[in-house]
Amino acid sequence: MIWNIIDSRKRKYRWREVNAVIEDIRNDHNVADTDDFEGENGLAPVYDERRGISLHDAIRWAEEEQGKVTLYIYDTGDGI
Repeated sequence: MIWNIIDSRKRKYRWREVNAVIEDIRNDHNVADTDDFEGENGLAPVYDERRGISLHDAIRWAEEEQGKVTLYIYDTGDGI
């Protein structure tokens, strides 16, 4: 399930096709001013990606994860 979203798109109104990455939220701990997650998150993927997915499907895909994840969104051709 999504606990954080990082939207790195330059073209903010493009929704038909984006690149998406999900990571365990504990990977965010090295970022300044982050909320630290303390607890079990064994079902979260370390890393997974989808290229050329709609924004809607990217959100649905990340939300269906059993573990707590950060969803990163990029323009098609960027980020991965």
